[in-house]
Amino acid sequence: MADRVTVIGWDGSPLTGAARSALGAATLVAGAGHHLALPEVPPAAERIRLGSVDLAARRIAGHRGTAVVLADGDPGFFGVVRALRAPEHGLEVEVVPAVSSVATAFARAGMPWDDAQIVVAHSRDLRRAVNVCRAHPKVAVLTSPGAGPAELALLLGPVHRTFVICEELGTAREQVTVLTSDKVADHTWRDPNVVISIGGFQTASVPGVAVQGGSWIAGRDPGQPPTVRGWALPAHDYGFGPGAHDGPGEGESPQLRAAQLARLGPRVGDLVWDIGAGSGAAAVEAARFGAAVIAVDKDPDACGRTAAVARHYGVQLQLVHGTAPHILEDLPEPDVVRVGGGGAPVVAACAARRPERIVAHAPTRDAAEAIGRALSDGGYAVECALIQSVELDTSVASAWAEHNRAVAFLLCGHRLSRP
Repeated sequence: MADRVTVIGWDGSPLTGAARSALGAATLVAGAGHHLALPEVPPAAERIRLGSVDLAARRIAGHRGTAVVLADGDPGFFGVVRALRAPEHGLEVEVVPAVSSVATAFARAGMPWDDAQIVVAHSRDLRRAVNVCRAHPKVAVLTSPGAGPAELALLLGPVHRTFVICEELGTAREQVTVLTSDKVADHTWRDPNVVISIGGFQTASVPGVAVQGGSWIAGRDPGQPPTVRGWALPAHDYGFGPGAHDGPGEGESPQLRAAQLARLGPRVGDLVWDIGAGSGAAAVEAARFGAAVIAVDKDPDACGRTAAVARHYGVQLQLVHGTAPHILEDLPEPDVVRVGGGGAPVVAACAARRPERIVAHAPTRDAAEAIGRALSDGGYAVECALIQSVELDTSVASAWAEHNRAVAFLLCGHRLSRP
């Protein structure tokens, strides 16, 4: 095993005294091509060009001498330190940090970044990074070959964002470009780069919520939920009174919505389809969990209501006006789906796209059985429950009289593995 392993971060500025001392004593140096070309690298040292960090770690583990690993930015922030410290390598490392590329990118843009989401994009799971850009107003994306600015923009499609693209930060070839996402795919971008995605609204308009300057937790805007406490909120929190005709659909209640959201489990990086969004309550609550949401409805008034509720609660949504299942053909692949209307034909069309979970509800047993068959035929294990909720008027004068009752069959499809 190497006698000593030092990981040195490099942000383009002159190396510190500690970094120069460690590098001068190195008998093995690993890094990218531009790192190995630094004049401080000892001529006699063995040089390893970093491709696979795991392969380099095995080489370092078998080396007798002093090893140095050079990496861009802060190597402890989405960097090589995690891989080098993996138990299978048994390496103990000393770290000489530098300014991270994300901090540098936001500094070049002149923007604070304590309220930003930060994601790493790889070609194998680029859609998850894109979903974060859909759902959040400020995101820094650490890109990789095949998962760069152009690919991000293409997958965002009609969701428009402003991109701040920082290429080769800290080098003589550094360049910062600001473009709207619909123009990004027309250009060729140099690796490595950092993309800052900006768009949408960042301040909630919930009455009574005071937006303070600054934040106390990284990755969140202090004006957004969770300053709104709770979820599966009652209809009046979405501007609808008891029994309102423009509120949730027949059989839908906060209790049913709570069960639907519990089965879906929307999370950061997911894309949720809400088909038959109606009041927008389920779509907005899925977005409040951090997921990207596409809300679909054939009624333009419902689309307008959903947009208004999203603005009210300060969340990002993509609205699609059209009739399912035909309108679903061009939508990006979902992780989970809520079917609020359309019955078995829409459920079958969703099952063909193979999301992990599909939830739906039905007012009658016959309709529930039809949806269950569509799920089963589509390769899903089916769960069904009859959910009944009764709202009581708790004022003294009414003596807790029943004032609203909702009954519905809740169905959930869990995707089965195919041979």
